[in-house]
Amino acid sequence: MRTVPLVGGPVEWRGALDLETTPAGVMPRRLPAWTKEQYQDPSVHAPTVMPSGVRLVFRTDARTLEFEVLTSTARLDGDPRPRPTGMLELLVDGALAGRRQAPVGNVLRMAGPGARQRLVAGKPGTVRFAGLPRGMKNVELWLPQQTPTELVALRADGEVLAPLPDGRRRWVHHGSSISHCIEADGPTGTWPVVAAALAGAEVINLSQAGNALLDPYVARTIRDMPADLISLKVGINIVALSAFRLRTFGPALHGFLDTIRDGHPDTPLLLISPVSCPALEQVPGPAATGPDGRIAALGDPADVAGGALTLTVVRAELARIAAARQASDPHLHHLDGRTLLGPHEADDLGDGLHPTAAAYRRMGRRFAAYAFAAGGPFG
Repeated sequence: MRTVPLVGGPVEWRGALDLETTPAGVMPRRLPAWTKEQYQDPSVHAPTVMPSGVRLVFRTDARTLEFEVLTSTARLDGDPRPRPTGMLELLVDGALAGRRQAPVGNVLRMAGPGARQRLVAGKPGTVRFAGLPRGMKNVELWLPQQTPTELVALRADGEVLAPLPDGRRRWVHHGSSISHCIEADGPTGTWPVVAAALAGAEVINLSQAGNALLDPYVARTIRDMPADLISLKVGINIVALSAFRLRTFGPALHGFLDTIRDGHPDTPLLLISPVSCPALEQVPGPAATGPDGRIAALGDPADVAGGALTLTVVRAELARIAAARQASDPHLHHLDGRTLLGPHEADDLGDGLHPTAAAYRRMGRRFAAYAFAAGGPFG
């Protein structure tokens, strides 16, 4: 087995916009390094280093590959085990060739949700994929979408070469936890990855669980990166966190779109409203998780008349803004998110908010059938 450099060598990182060198190895981040100065809340940093859609890509004739990784997973005091670390998935020539549970490394202990974390340092673990097909092949290692994962080493029993250009269009997507897909059954089971695989596109998933809040640094990131296709899924975090009123939501969305259009004036851009979430359809946020583990809206429905936002209000405002801008922006498109998961599928929301693993895959198939079809916004 020979050791292959993780940076500056033949392997290519995709889905990560920053590679941070750590004492253990390389930590991929899904936002550029400069954005760290523009947020202070650890709830923003955490999903940024959860590598949803991040993969290591190369060509090799190796029959055996080893990946040494260091995960960081959370554990509430009193729980017998840390939260699941997720799966590492290996694709060979586009087909799933193996799945391995990511080993437990660092454990972040917490007294309760939102409490200050205490680090219990762990050690890297090795994941091995053996019996791979003979000959030169295209390989992708997908990291677990819900667990910060540092790559410590890559070892192969054959030659490792840089990937060849494949001509796929680059699709950049930004959304909430419902696009981050922590609940998916693996990194290739998130709905953006499912849709991209069906459409033959290269997806870059900038979704941030709990943080799709029209942050200007995200708009500037999308503005400045190469993109053939762009989609934005907007609304659920804005309602659940009571982040805007009706007066401020519209201008913030316009500003976000204006910034992206500064760098991508003619790129197909699909604006997606929220999927169904019964608790927040008619009642404004903020939202909280109840004793039964399900999401509940804490706002006052009477406040909607004064500008409080519900999902119903947000969908109407998104549709209105999209229609108004389309007169001067023919490459802007709009999709009602309930097309991907509707009110008749409430049983597929495990906690009343987040889809199940099966529902995420169904959303990916529906998105691909709509967006990438002939005559669709990405067709």
